[in-house]
Amino acid sequence: MSKYVMVDAISQFRMRYVVEVPDDAECDPIEYAEDSVVCEDVKEFTQKHLGETIVSSREVTLEEAIKQFREDEPVNVGWTNDIIVENVITEIGYKPERIKK
Repeated sequence: MSKYVMVDAISQFRMRYVVEVPDDAECDPIEYAEDSVVCEDVKEFTQKHLGETIVSSREVTLEEAIKQFREDEPVNVGWTNDIIVENVITEIGYKPERIKK
């Protein structure tokens, strides 16, 4: 009988911004730019994916996995258990489609 393991991970990106600072800014240019980024008043310049970091892993039953999906994704309330299994649980032998460059 197959087992299911739920892996919690965080995905990290390095975001870069270039902020034009007015000559008459009432604070330090770096503080002005950092405040602009924190307030999300800037355009993204570049980004780089730094990878996944595993936070925790645990063995779960299929029923526990489905219950967790329903808690995490309430927008998909109409999905049946079969749709959840088919679309979001990685089955044995799964090979992701890679974009060819």
